[in-house]
Amino acid sequence: MSLEYVDVLIVGAGLSGIGAAVHLQNDCPQKTYAIFEARDTIGGTWDLFRYPGIRSDSDMYTLGYRFRPWTQAKAIADGPSILDYVRQTAREHGIERHIRFRHRVVRASWSSADARWTVEAERGPDREIVRIACNFLYLCAGYYNYERGYTPDFAGVQDFKGRIVHPQHWPEDLDYSGKRVVVIGSGATAVTLVPAMAETAAHVTMLQRSPSYVMSLPSRDLIADALRRVLPSKAAYALVRWKNVLLSILFFQLSRRYPELVKKLLRKGVRTALGRDFDVDTHFKPRYNPWDQRVCFVPDADLFKAIRCGRASIVTDHIERFTDSGIRLASGKELKADIIVTATGLELKLLGGTELIVDGQRIDLSKTLTYKGMMCSGVPNMAFAIGYTNASWTLKCDLTSAYLCRLLNHMDRMGYRQCTPRNTDPSVTELPLIDFSSGYVQRAIDRFPKQGSKTPWRLHQNYVRDLLALRYGPVDDAAMEFSRPAPLIEPARSAA
Repeated sequence: MSLEYVDVLIVGAGLSGIGAAVHLQNDCPQKTYAIFEARDTIGGTWDLFRYPGIRSDSDMYTLGYRFRPWTQAKAIADGPSILDYVRQTAREHGIERHIRFRHRVVRASWSSADARWTVEAERGPDREIVRIACNFLYLCAGYYNYERGYTPDFAGVQDFKGRIVHPQHWPEDLDYSGKRVVVIGSGATAVTLVPAMAETAAHVTMLQRSPSYVMSLPSRDLIADALRRVLPSKAAYALVRWKNVLLSILFFQLSRRYPELVKKLLRKGVRTALGRDFDVDTHFKPRYNPWDQRVCFVPDADLFKAIRCGRASIVTDHIERFTDSGIRLASGKELKADIIVTATGLELKLLGGTELIVDGQRIDLSKTLTYKGMMCSGVPNMAFAIGYTNASWTLKCDLTSAYLCRLLNHMDRMGYRQCTPRNTDPSVTELPLIDFSSGYVQRAIDRFPKQGSKTPWRLHQNYVRDLLALRYGPVDDAAMEFSRPAPLIEPARSAA
């Protein structure tokens, strides 16, 4: 029995995977493809995370697809609206029929002699092994571990008589109305949870070991609202998208070049929101510079409003241990709680944990360099989609998918069947892939590929530079090696 074959296998049916499929259909209509999705539904992150108040931490004019305008009123959108947007996109473009749910990819083996991958996946609850062959493998599974989040080993956890939950696995039956809640954490998840839970809880305390930068943004974009009244939706969307791209680049560059100025501006914003009597320096003055870690955005100052009206509070201290009725802090103070939410971070897991084998040799990703932020040195016909750390995820993923289509079309025109990034420049030095001091990054960065000190190995985190390189730059540069292995007898193609 011959092995099923598709030209391109996409792994993951979330925001980036659905976008990749649309690009492939539009720009490479001659290519067959399938999507393997480990879970049983479309949506990825936006279906997995269901905690109260979940929302985007980027505006939807840049988090939305370039090819499909975001038309809803809110620029900072809630999770269910984003999930609906992703699923509508899949439905409108006929992507759903290409998806095979409950297919968790565990291994991919490349044969240079055959110029193809043999991909193994575990199907269903019984983990039945299924195999499929493809010429190009596109991993759109992000870099989070979907199976579990990160929780430190807190002393005395077993003593607590209440309920402890992690936001990544929010229980549907959790009733926190009228309850005392402590949310441990200071990142994007924590600042989202606190105002949402404070609407019905007796009181919510955000307990942080150290502060993060928090900035209020309007949930609606007034310029977008005005442009939509006078321009077609696509034109208005493009203009607002570029406005927001340029503003985010400006904010990031200011943060890196003039950190003291940005610190003052952020501090002033918090002071205005919370009043002169609030201890801003204790609770909102981080030890690091802006964008050394992500800046937390809160729509319409909802976190600050919850604190000002007394429904929520913030405590900056270290945890000594859990007690039967709450948390005892290093300062000696005890926080009483009925429910404790450990918004303590995520675990990173690159490429969905897929094991890569090239010509019989297992690939150690930490020994590779990333090529244009989308491929790995020495690994043929494989790309991955990850977004920006300082801007919207989708901005980079859209560019990556469009570039991949250009690459595939170039290979078809030239008769190539294999492309492999290779670094032959001895002056290129290695740098960490993600230049962030955040705990979730530092815990895993040693297992990730490196970036190089020069283009095309450098990850610039700059949309304009990537736009010029990926949309308009050459696909046959000196770092990309192309070859023409002799074709096999034509494999059995998928109906996809």
